[in-house]
Amino acid sequence: MIRVTAATGKSHYKTDIKTETNSIISDEPTSIGGQDLGFTPSQLLASSLASCTGITLRMYADRKNWNLEETMIDVTFDNKPETKEHKMVMNIRVFGTLDETQKNRLLEIAHNCPIHKLLEKAIHISVVLKD
Repeated sequence: MIRVTAATGKSHYKTDIKTETNSIISDEPTSIGGQDLGFTPSQLLASSLASCTGITLRMYADRKNWNLEETMIDVTFDNKPETKEHKMVMNIRVFGTLDETQKNRLLEIAHNCPIHKLLEKAIHISVVLKD
């Protein structure tokens, strides 16, 4: 089980996000009243997909002993809540000595990233207000 805590105080809209061993800041841009101190929640979601895909490709290439030197994952997230249209586009660049068969296989493997699979399915979220 993964546990993350997010604490937002009176400082619009800075949020301290923590796990047992790491912490980051999320915020909103100054144009909507935030301080732009960290990733927005939507950027965090897109970065989850990008980083998970990169890690998945690295693990696969390492297991196959392929010469994958680096991946560059670019994710755009077009989120339009008013129309319920949500779209992510992911562009992947791979660097290293890889033939076309290996590159095509990495493209297939990118779809196996756990976050990718999760985002393609409906997620049930239970919300409880505690004292």
